[in-house]
Amino acid sequence: MAARHGDTEGPEGYDTCSAPITGPFVAELLDAAGLGPGDAVLDLACGTGFVAHAAARLVGPTGRVFGADSDEGLIRVARDRHPRLYPDIEFTVTTADRLPYDDAAFDAVVCQQGVPFFTDLAGTLTETARVTRPDGRFAATFWAPVDRQPYFLAQQRALQEYGGPVAARHFARAFSCTAEQLITALRTAGYRATAHRDVTFGIALPPLDTYAHDHLSALWGSLITQAGGAEALTRAARLVRDEVVGHTAPDGTATLPFTAVLVTAVR
Repeated sequence: MAARHGDTEGPEGYDTCSAPITGPFVAELLDAAGLGPGDAVLDLACGTGFVAHAAARLVGPTGRVFGADSDEGLIRVARDRHPRLYPDIEFTVTTADRLPYDDAAFDAVVCQQGVPFFTDLAGTLTETARVTRPDGRFAATFWAPVDRQPYFLAQQRALQEYGGPVAARHFARAFSCTAEQLITALRTAGYRATAHRDVTFGIALPPLDTYAHDHLSALWGSLITQAGGAEALTRAARLVRDEVVGHTAPDGTATLPFTAVLVTAVR
């Protein structure tokens, strides 16, 4: 997911725990955006920079990569952890509907898991269109419905039982967008050639005895502990682990399907 809600481990924990799930989708997103050497690319709602870091390898020393996110903590980690083999990636704290970039500045804008969290989708895409050059590309991923995702479904049940209504409501937002909603908004903003498809990976997660707890803590820790105390976090993690036991190997790792919707468009 692309947002934190009062975590206990901070943005570093978010970065570490999200990497196994987020990583496999990065290459698919960038391939859909058609990045090449010399391109200027914006990673919108960049979080800790998974996509921006990978984009730098594709556009090379003649390209330019920018990352924008409203969360100062995530931007700090993105700056600290990006590889320094290319010209520096420029990470900026900003809201998505007021981007500090020139008109037609980018050959491509990409967004991984950020779309459901935009409070003003129309305003955000209007800004995105403004900073995208004519014939420039847009590509975004966001999670398919939660009932298609065994691991996330287990997290949802844990939050409903131990996290209280605030955590459950925040969690649901990550699964609130549909391809039809995004495509309609893109067309209204002036994009064309819209398309969408599902992307599914079987992802091997680290041993769940530790990972289920750490992942919940990194994203939802304070909300769970506020609702039920420290023991609630332990119980919630145990519920997640038990819910996916059918996917778990003898060493405690678990391989589960994760599905994202990939939407593309041309300016």
